[in-house]
Amino acid sequence: MKTLIRGGRLIDPSRGVDMISDLLIENDKIIGIGTGIAVPDASILIDASNLIVSPGFIDIHCHLREPGEEHKETIATGTAAGAKGGFTTLCAMPNTIPAMDNPEMLLDIKARAEKFGIVKVIPIGSVTLGRYGKILTDMRGMADAGAIGFSDDGNPIADYHIMHKALLQAKALGLPIINHCEDPSLSKNGVMNEGIVASALGLPGWPSLAEENMVKRDIELAMQTNSKVHLAHISTRGSVEFIRQAKNMGINITAEATPHHLTITEEWVRPINDSMLKYNTNAKVNPPLRTKEDVDAIVLALSDGTIDCIGTDHAPHSTEDKSYSFEDASFGISGLETAFGALMSLVHKNRIDLSTLIKSLTYAPARIINKPDICTGTLDVGSRADVTIFDPDLRWQVKSDLFISKGKNTPIAEEFLQGYIKTTIVDGRIVYESEDPIIVE
Repeated sequence: MKTLIRGGRLIDPSRGVDMISDLLIENDKIIGIGTGIAVPDASILIDASNLIVSPGFIDIHCHLREPGEEHKETIATGTAAGAKGGFTTLCAMPNTIPAMDNPEMLLDIKARAEKFGIVKVIPIGSVTLGRYGKILTDMRGMADAGAIGFSDDGNPIADYHIMHKALLQAKALGLPIINHCEDPSLSKNGVMNEGIVASALGLPGWPSLAEENMVKRDIELAMQTNSKVHLAHISTRGSVEFIRQAKNMGINITAEATPHHLTITEEWVRPINDSMLKYNTNAKVNPPLRTKEDVDAIVLALSDGTIDCIGTDHAPHSTEDKSYSFEDASFGISGLETAFGALMSLVHKNRIDLSTLIKSLTYAPARIINKPDICTGTLDVGSRADVTIFDPDLRWQVKSDLFISKGKNTPIAEEFLQGYIKTTIVDGRIVYESEDPIIVE
């Protein structure tokens, strides 16, 4: 089967391409790029006039909840939500129940994804058994089973010696350790950013130093071992400065930021307009939303390459999980379906350029994952036909009750966003096509 995408603006940061062109797909490969490509017989024609055609988005960090918490998300609903958000590949974190801490679990996840998923799912294996931070897992076995890295995400690898051993084992496999940067001795009992808003709401604060101490430690260990370290969901300006200095020294680290840490602040924890509630539990996330100065620093870091890529940290929860007091509500934001629209606000405000945003969602995470047989983050001829088509200007309203994801937990419900996914193609198959949203002002 052939598919011709006609007349779109192709943006492929991996090759410095930004041009009006057609793109021709046959089966699971891109076979042609250029203007005036004839429509093949018995083919699918997609009119991309006035739309952007980019490599398929890659989410380096999400939580699909299966197995163990299928009431929050399943591979079926999570991948469908990903497709709606323009994502063609999802990297699944191992904090399932039980944890993805052995080769058999990873093979099971891959089999489930093959059966129920509509986009690609790549598993990330646990660093320690049960994610308890005590005993290292069979990393080699999990690498053979398809792990693209190792993480205890949701928990930090707090023990220095365990992290050191893990880095050496991962180095032998050529894979990164992906650390959730949190010093639990400093973050304990904290539920939101330590500062003025926490004090005003009477909530226990979580200091920036809890992240920055761990970032600094991991940079030092990466330097000592010459191992690959990927720093997850960076949220503070202090962390950004440590990362910038480390990269200038040539230390082998990469880093990601989330859409929420790039676009909203701790102020979103305050109650929603006209609400009788004291706070908005949908804005409770780990690491917490920070100050405007932190957000500004992270945006600049994404723009200048200090932050390599974006990971949604999609963390779906049930309505009940978010219905408790702020202290007892679950951490996490459901983000696959709103990530792109939220991030486009940075483009429309001229804070980053569109090519940088696309790179951070495509080629940059593909280079970290380093699985060219699965995803490349490029539109080059011969590459896998993973393609996202979007309208950069279409305005729409976030309606969480219309999410495909089981997780309706977003702090930006009812907000208006500008930038809308039109079509998602995975290995040459159209897995999502949208209708224009209906907006009621």
